[in-house]
Amino acid sequence: MASKRNPGERIIELCKTYSMSRETLAERSGLDSELIRRIEEEGYIPDLAPLLKLSRALGVRLGTLLDDHEELGPVIIRKGEASGGVRFITGSGDNPAASSLPAKTPGAQGHYFYALAADKGSRHMEPFIVDMEHDEEQPKSSHEGEEFIYVLEGTIRVEYGKDNHTINQGDSIYYDSIVPHRVFSSGGRARILAVIYTPA
Repeated sequence: MASKRNPGERIIELCKTYSMSRETLAERSGLDSELIRRIEEEGYIPDLAPLLKLSRALGVRLGTLLDDHEELGPVIIRKGEASGGVRFITGSGDNPAASSLPAKTPGAQGHYFYALAADKGSRHMEPFIVDMEHDEEQPKSSHEGEEFIYVLEGTIRVEYGKDNHTINQGDSIYYDSIVPHRVFSSGGRARILAVIYTPA
């Protein structure tokens, strides 16, 4: 199997393939070129919204930036398997191969994403188990598509447009992600199932 690559390395490869400069990518994605430089050169992992915008600008699905290989048939994740390897950590510049990512650190900021369909080819949904720590500093984001969240543990807050929602364990929320939003733990640790749909 080929060695695992982070999103920055995949973006660099795609830009070379399409002869696309960083400035052009920034213009097409609506992102700051400095953020793209950090992703490419420092291995920085932003929230999913910038990654979605980059994938759209490059004409690929989000999974292309995150996947190692693709499975055409069904992908099954057995109980306990998802928690065995963090896929990526938002806000971190230290995102090596999933198998060597550090264990979750209590009190650390950033969201720890465990992919549930990482190897499924040509998918339009991105399901994750996400471990969250309390972090109200992250900015709101928006992108095409829809999101579904089910709270497995703890309590989260969802700021959606001008509204605020408290979602407790066992609750769920489904919303259009084009509306500016942010999701964070409402004090203490929380774990959620998040499914992100992005149009083809």
